[in-house]
Amino acid sequence: MSKTAKKKSKNQALDAPGQRTLRLAAVVRRSLHAFVIREGMKALDEILEQDRERLCGPAHSKGAPGAPQRWGGAEGRLVMGGQRVVVRKPRVRQQGQEVALPSWEEFAAEDPLDERAFEQLVLGVSTRGYGRSLEPLPEELGSHGASKSSVSRRFVGGTKRKLDEWLQRDLSELRIVSLMLDGITVDEHTVIVALGIDETGKKQPLGLWIGATENARLCGELLDNLVERGLDPQRPYLFVIDGSKALRKAIRDRFGKRSLVQRCQEHKLRNVLRHLPQKLHPMVKKTMRDAYRSKSKATAKKRLLQLVAHLDDERPDAARSLKEGLDETLTLKDMNLSASLERTLSTTNPIENLNTSIRRVSRRVKRWRDGKMVKRWVAAGILEAQPGFRRLRGHKSIPTLMSALHSSAEQIDRIDDQQQAA
Repeated sequence: MSKTAKKKSKNQALDAPGQRTLRLAAVVRRSLHAFVIREGMKALDEILEQDRERLCGPAHSKGAPGAPQRWGGAEGRLVMGGQRVVVRKPRVRQQGQEVALPSWEEFAAEDPLDERAFEQLVLGVSTRGYGRSLEPLPEELGSHGASKSSVSRRFVGGTKRKLDEWLQRDLSELRIVSLMLDGITVDEHTVIVALGIDETGKKQPLGLWIGATENARLCGELLDNLVERGLDPQRPYLFVIDGSKALRKAIRDRFGKRSLVQRCQEHKLRNVLRHLPQKLHPMVKKTMRDAYRSKSKATAKKRLLQLVAHLDDERPDAARSLKEGLDETLTLKDMNLSASLERTLSTTNPIENLNTSIRRVSRRVKRWRDGKMVKRWVAAGILEAQPGFRRLRGHKSIPTLMSALHSSAEQIDRIDDQQQAA
């Protein structure tokens, strides 16, 4: 056999059935998306035709007078791949009235476009780029509904519906123990966000309120809304705030002295450092953090007052800032909480993490039209963050916190009764 014949024989041996199968599989993999769509459309046609056959009997059969009859077909629209596609739908009529096909009704009732648009936009896809983010579909399907205006309308409608449902939710069954309140500025609006911690340590976004500035009236309106929706003002709560006087006043006016306030230690530290030169930051930071880690409230307060005395002459503004509300930065001391729970509830970090999600979701917005738009985007950020919430660190110590809150409330009630009796 010549060399040419041997080479040809070798190539033919390589092109065996197994080799051809491998090449075919490679082609199928490259066209898998189109293959799945084509086969899926065939399956859809078969399902719809089976529905029509159950109603009208086999094709070309003569049905009884007044029975459902085949009536050709018409174009219909279903959702596929984040957009609408045109599908040929078989028709059935009975005594002049259109008869719905059960399978078509089921497919058409599922409208995931609002959810898809919401997911894409909160993940950072612009309305203009939404269409490019979708899987390509065959031209014969006549896909539509992915334009900038369509996606924008769906996002507005979806976020408005989610916001309304969330802001009308009943709070009476949540068993809230602690509330964190904080403000975030979006465009020229101040949004106060409320995050609850329930008896199991789960974080529960409770509500938001929007205004021009973080004042007592705005904070009070948010708290009034929470009470209207089921938050019991007679129960003692732990409020964790950043030190805002407006928040403090609104809490006292609505919940009285029976609820305790813990001021954020990190905010207090930052406020004090703002009044100091850089060279003093390490010493003051270490002193304050050591004080906050003290075993007892008396020891912590002693260390902080010593720092106040040390700063008073040279840095009176820093000393005044540290002394203001000092006791409320130590509210959780002497409650016998676990170190992890005390550390977590001594700062507003949990709600600040929520605010970070809001900023991340809304950072791509270039033009804010009004306050309603701000509320929708803030709600979108909160709803996007919620699935990732974890139980609070040290949540097993929450029953101890609840007991301490009730004991404090009972003590305040006894003092009030004694004062009234006197």
